[in-house]
Amino acid sequence: MFTIEHDFDATVITLVDELPRGPNAETRPLNEDVVIQTFDDRVVVEQFDPDTGELAQIVMTIEQLEELRAALNLPEGNYRLERR
Repeated sequence: MFTIEHDFDATVITLVDELPRGPNAETRPLNEDVVIQTFDDRVVVEQFDPDTGELAQIVMTIEQLEELRAALNLPEGNYRLERR
């Protein structure tokens, strides 16, 4: 499950970990929610770490997000995206 909210200066996406459903669903521990905040110039990914009691945060540029998106659909190798 996920939610999308539009704030004044950011779009906030929250990914909620749910238990698999159905008769053959595996049981596994639930992970903390992942919160993704997108701004004009950056993306912030946050998740609470229950082991440390701290919020883990990754900040990346929009270009890095585009590269991540492309990388998810490419085979192993080195790549450079052409910017226009």
